[in-house]
Amino acid sequence: MNISGKKAVVFGGTSGIGLATSRQLAALGANVVAISRDPSKATDLPSGVTTEKCDARDGEAVAKLLASLAPFDILVSAATGGSRAIGEFASMDMDGYKGSFDKLWGYANVVRNGIEHLPDHGAIVLVSGSPARRCGPGQVALSSVGGAVEALTRAVAKEIAPKRINVMSPGLIDTPMVPLQGKERDAHYERLTGSNLIARPGTADECAEGIVFLIQNDFVTGTTLDVDGGILLS
Repeated sequence: MNISGKKAVVFGGTSGIGLATSRQLAALGANVVAISRDPSKATDLPSGVTTEKCDARDGEAVAKLLASLAPFDILVSAATGGSRAIGEFASMDMDGYKGSFDKLWGYANVVRNGIEHLPDHGAIVLVSGSPARRCGPGQVALSSVGGAVEALTRAVAKEIAPKRINVMSPGLIDTPMVPLQGKERDAHYERLTGSNLIARPGTADECAEGIVFLIQNDFVTGTTLDVDGGILLS
């Protein structure tokens, strides 16, 4: 796909990986609509990027917004959903575990309501995470949700062809979701990535480059692209 002149809709597009994706798509000439629950927090958005407010977990709101934005060529969701449960499954709060799946329900809303507005050359990209296939201690909820996102993508790919849908799976990424600063932040990432083949956290821009690849390459669908510093092999 030649991204120049295309219209792209990016849920979660005003922070972290979604924001980096919005910027890169705009730099390639796309007209980008960046969507989040609070777009007023967005800063340094380039020309070619406009914002809309929507919670991906609200199916009716998603359907209404996507219909108003149609048609579009590119649909990305990097929205994180709600809270995420961390800890051992045997002692995990089950409401917290269920709440972790808000990310999946948000993705399902975006995909279900976006398919009809995509042309045959259209592309969808979702975001999972390395715990889907390499679950560390306390990551049962993250693994479950990520695995469900990847399974959803493989199943939907068969139904919507020649439209394409893929997943970008990040490893540990340095984003604003981690509130630590200075030396504490550096020590946190060094501890968590020291055994990786590439012993550092990834960046939002590196993840966005993976998403852009999945959009541009017309011969890729139903696939998970790992941008994880080799964590699956460590």
